Amino acid sequence: MTGQPMVFEEWSTADGSHIAVARLSMPKTLNSLSLEMIRLLTPQLKRWAEDSSICAVWLEAEGDKAFCAGGDIVALYRSMTEPGAASEGATFFEEEYEMDYLIHTFPKPVVCWGHGIVMGGGMGIMAGASHRVVTEGSKLAMPESSIGLYPDVAAGWFLNRTPGRTGLFLGLTGARMNGADALFVGLADRFVRHDLKADVVDALKQRNWQGQEGHAVVSGVLRQFEQQSADARPESPVRNHFDDINRVTDADTLDEIVAQLKELSGGDDWLAKATRSLAAASPTSLALCWRHLNNVRHDGLKDVLDKELTLSRNCLTKGEFAEGIRALLIDKDQQPRWRYASLADMESAWVDDFFTS
Repeated sequence: MTGQPMVFEEWSTADGSHIAVARLSMPKTLNSLSLEMIRLLTPQLKRWAEDSSICAVWLEAEGDKAFCAGGDIVALYRSMTEPGAASEGATFFEEEYEMDYLIHTFPKPVVCWGHGIVMGGGMGIMAGASHRVVTEGSKLAMPESSIGLYPDVAAGWFLNRTPGRTGLFLGLTGARMNGADALFVGLADRFVRHDLKADVVDALKQRNWQGQEGHAVVSGVLRQFEQQSADARPESPVRNHFDDINRVTDADTLDEIVAQLKELSGGDDWLAKATRSLAAASPTSLALCWRHLNNVRHDGLKDVLDKELTLSRNCLTKGEFAEGIRALLIDKDQQPRWRYASLADMESAWVDDFFTS
């Protein structure tokens, strides 16, 4: 399997069951999620769901830098700019969201070892796992507003389920969370030191699974190693600034919220660094994030993903997404030329069009 973007294997357990393993194996690109990887993982997950010998699924990545730094946006850029490739981007989003839904609804325990960078498409995979593990090296974020997109991969579902208005804050700013932040906002379940990973795997292999409730088996093992990791767990800046985050995201319009957020960007503390990205963010992306989170607040997971597919397809054809990728990763001039210079200049009809099939 050398050189493959996804590696699959099975670990035998003490009672003859098997833990299925899916390893993202493109460390040079920070395991960025490609359409090929999705097309390998999705059918494999479906087979494991039907295989009675499989007691759980373990998701991990090769290398220590990243679990998954997002989608393969350079490939998406080609789909937006090269003749004849337009359908590839829409296909990517359609199949990515199908895979995300499959993970969210998987009938067996899914453990995701979210070490290193977990952003965008990586968050889409991790958010659906039943047991989401973070480490002292975890860095999680939804930074789509900086590239002319919006927080997708079911973010309309999971950002709306965070404490207070932290989800709106994280979606607008793209702020990076550490492992403790992810636990606080409900985007992770366990904090375990990364050097204990092999011990966690060995403990899972040694358990008897037959006749046991699989989720309880996994929880029991992770709980044991979480207790051993308490001294390594960092403070949570999101938790420490929770009241301030709720205060500055409390307004009746997006203009007011963004203005209040930008007022925090002048200092040197975590909040200042977290809000500084708003200066370069796409006004269109901020408007899409704000409206989408409001629109789907009471929707179920499948409805959210269906609406995000419409939004994402429109983002592929309206220019902002391609411009954001160009500025960040193609020309690397860090000077995106957004259609509107500010939220105040933006026409509401422009934003309305993104939500129409």
